[in-house]
Amino acid sequence: MLPYKSLIHIDRSSSVSLYIQVCNHFITLITDGTLQPADRLPSTRNLALLIGIDRNTVKLAYEELISQGWTESVERKGVYVLSSLPILTKKDRHEVKTQTEKQDAFVWTNKFTHTILSKNYQKTQLAIDDGFPDVRLAPIDELMREYRSISRKFYGRNFLKYGNAKGSENLRESLCDYLSTTRGLNVNADDMLITKGSQMGIYLSAQLLLEQGDLIAVGVSNYATADEIFKQTGAQLLRVPMDEYGMDVDYLEKILKKKKIKAVYLIPHHHCPTTVTLSMERRLKFLMLAKAHKFAIIEDDYDFDFHYANKPFLPLASIDHNENVIYIGSVTKTFAPALRIGFMTGPSSFIRAATVLRELIDRQGDTILEEAFASLFKEGEMNRFYRKALKIYKARRDMFCELLKVHFANEIEFKVPEGGLAVWSVFDEAIDLVKLSDNASKNGLFIDNGLFYKNELFATNGLRMGFASLDEKEQMEACAILKKSIR
Repeated sequence: MLPYKSLIHIDRSSSVSLYIQVCNHFITLITDGTLQPADRLPSTRNLALLIGIDRNTVKLAYEELISQGWTESVERKGVYVLSSLPILTKKDRHEVKTQTEKQDAFVWTNKFTHTILSKNYQKTQLAIDDGFPDVRLAPIDELMREYRSISRKFYGRNFLKYGNAKGSENLRESLCDYLSTTRGLNVNADDMLITKGSQMGIYLSAQLLLEQGDLIAVGVSNYATADEIFKQTGAQLLRVPMDEYGMDVDYLEKILKKKKIKAVYLIPHHHCPTTVTLSMERRLKFLMLAKAHKFAIIEDDYDFDFHYANKPFLPLASIDHNENVIYIGSVTKTFAPALRIGFMTGPSSFIRAATVLRELIDRQGDTILEEAFASLFKEGEMNRFYRKALKIYKARRDMFCELLKVHFANEIEFKVPEGGLAVWSVFDEAIDLVKLSDNASKNGLFIDNGLFYKNELFATNGLRMGFASLDEKEQMEACAILKKSIR
């Protein structure tokens, strides 16, 4: 008989019933080959004595094994492993393989071996992040109040059923009103799709636009995740130079005389990572080229709402009269990133196709959350939040840039950004950003190591330094740790 006393361990503090624990142990012994088909299980009396539990508990465990099809009861003989089960090879418990020796159990294609995973900011106390909002400023209490209120109302229960894959009609209508008021963008609610953040909008657009071998124009410096999304379609990236006025449209015009592209990816406001804004002259020329050469413009306007020096330029989508632009934005990127609500608009047929594709990935979003956001828009709470946050973030930008100017004049080169939530900071070449990140972490500060922003043509020794999520005291503390870490 097997040494069941050492093979079956009972945890009386566990929330799992004792008989289920016994049952699960036997299933493991069968599936790892320790027990073979037609092997006899010990009597209920013997097993109860061996592992120190009540006999009736063992009986319940055996009944459960029989009901699940693992064992069978033979009259006057006992309980046996089901004889018709396939014979499983017993695993060598002493065999230890190194990571390089391990082989996958099945064949699959890993296209993400070099992709850098996102940082977990939920576990950081003090962080100079990539440029995220301060979630402490967001009207979360008001949002949760609306969420609870809707869920308690008789019609709120309907929102727990499957709904329109485009998202809450109320939120789509609220966003259409908001975009019309703030950005001069006139769009019908039927031509808007609510997404899980702007990133889903980029993914959906790429899947519909690009195929193997297609060309898509992107900045020499660009949002690295968007680059990865485009590459996964099999498309090739056509890198276009960037300067203080955004992507060089004249360079692209010359390329278009020789090559055909399917799309251009633009971040017109506060480009990632460099924070520059695309000039109006270039916006108009991009639209002219798109019409002439029949390519799409994916306009990622993820933080339009935070512009400090003056009013932001109108999005390309607002002045597009040929339906070349797919406009992507985010609600929660400026509110609280983890809530994941974005939107995309474009030609009706394109949005319909994107909706069908979205259903294949994720049937729909959180309708009650979307309805709660719609209420905040209708009640003016979102507008009040944006006005309040804009004032606070402008003050934080000014203070952060002053701290950089005073304490890091010899180490960091930067320009005060007109908008957005981060400063593009180019460090002295003598400073190893990977080591700096490690040193700062040991001193209690999270700061990126800059690798995320690099690509095959862009290797600037720089990173985005987010100021919005840090109040004045935290900014001074972070800069003091940074200074110490550089030294």
